[in-house]
Amino acid sequence: MKFGVRKEIRHACTAIILLITIAVDYTSEKREIPPMLRTILNLDKLLTQSFVKYVEYIMPMKRLKVHHTALEVSCHGIVWLASLLALIWILNNARLFQMQVNLIIALTLDIIIIGVLKAFTRRRRPAEDLRTFGPDKYSFPSGHVSRAMLIFYFFKYLWPISDIYVTLLLLWVATLFFSRVLMRKHYLLDVTAGLFIGYAEGLFMSLIYLDAKTCASFVSWITDEKMEGAEYDV
Repeated sequence: MKFGVRKEIRHACTAIILLITIAVDYTSEKREIPPMLRTILNLDKLLTQSFVKYVEYIMPMKRLKVHHTALEVSCHGIVWLASLLALIWILNNARLFQMQVNLIIALTLDIIIIGVLKAFTRRRRPAEDLRTFGPDKYSFPSGHVSRAMLIFYFFKYLWPISDIYVTLLLLWVATLFFSRVLMRKHYLLDVTAGLFIGYAEGLFMSLIYLDAKTCASFVSWITDEKMEGAEYDV
């Protein structure tokens, strides 16, 4: 089982490296991009623009603006981390500590990876809109999509929940995928890379997933409280 997971991680990492290479900012004067990569980037821009214009032609995008903003906030890293930390104190449920701590680790890992990749690739967004929630000037890869995919993987394989909720999460991922493009926050290549990265992060989390006892000890340490009455299978 572990060998199969490692093999999947290698394939995912290979795909991510390829996408990173493709997405290097060709507008930088210090970088010389091979003609083939430049062609791929230009094709990505063309396909993205065509897709957005087509959707805007058949759908009233102004009415959907509020929904796009809600989707953006629904997968913001700070919102998720703050909510998880707050729920640890509010709920104080030992049965949830394993899920909460591992998800915090996963989201922190995602934020770091996306931040490093954006700093490295430095691909500009299709359009700048400072009125949107949490703007930054780099688009590759999509942190919202990678985070959504990671959360889907987490609740599908690491902390399994009911199939109906898994289906809703999958719809959320798909909706967020297209929303980021329609908001002109990302190109199609950016959100596609986000899916690969989120999946790879999920695979990695399956290798370092902490047990319930370790998570309870961690919560006890950060809250400076002794957890009483909790029993775990070791």
